[in-house]
Amino acid sequence: MGLLTREIEHAPCTVEVSHRFESLHAHVRFNNGAVVHPGDEVKVKGPEIMAAFGEVVTEDRDAIIVRASGLERFWTRLTGDVEVMELCEFSFSEEVDL
Repeated sequence: MGLLTREIEHAPCTVEVSHRFESLHAHVRFNNGAVVHPGDEVKVKGPEIMAAFGEVVTEDRDAIIVRASGLERFWTRLTGDVEVMELCEFSFSEEVDL
């Protein structure tokens, strides 16, 4: 991994899509033990996976992991906490203003 260059890695993966009352999720597990770091991008190959209500669908696919450059990784770690806090909205007042 260079300071300004990205690397591309191919990895087999298992995709699980759940559309149940108890759980609505989509998970990707890399079968070769690959780890995703801050700033990396993952693209799963293949058509969209649709699960009908009450079903859990599991498929084996191939994934492309685009590794972040050193500079991108540093920037993601530096700004990541601030961006997560933007998703949170806190209010401690009793009044609601719209």
